[in-house]
Amino acid sequence: MKIIGTHLAIALLTLSSGAVWAADIEVVAPWVRGTVPGQQATGAFMEVTSKAGATLISATSPVAGVTEIHEMKMDGGVMKMRAVGRLDLPAGKPVKLAPGGYHVMLMDLKQPLKKGDAVPLTLTLEGKDKRIETIDVKAEVRDLTAAAPASHDHKH
Repeated sequence: MKIIGTHLAIALLTLSSGAVWAADIEVVAPWVRGTVPGQQATGAFMEVTSKAGATLISATSPVAGVTEIHEMKMDGGVMKMRAVGRLDLPAGKPVKLAPGGYHVMLMDLKQPLKKGDAVPLTLTLEGKDKRIETIDVKAEVRDLTAAAPASHDHKH
């Protein structure tokens, strides 16, 4: 009985410490661009804010064989995309993962992603104290032609 009590206490401490640290991170409006049959990759987008500052070091999803943090940017008049190993989340400053910029790339998709589906994502972060934590997020699948949320669209 004493062993069970010890394991339970350790489990509760682990859960409570993860929940407290996770409270430092806010993920807003996570979504994934829908796909068509045969399409093997798509992007996941969201806004992430860390109160104390952290680093996004990886992401995973059961819908993809490979999940990476990517950056798209103009280089000599050509839009280029590359994987990045880490994405800094400066203290108190929202970091947008959006089409045409930083995003989570989902590759080797296991099935088409349809509008209205929910895609589970696990974000792995490193705190300023070098502690590693994970946050589970459900991202809404939007239409294949979806852009940034309407509140961020610019009218010309």
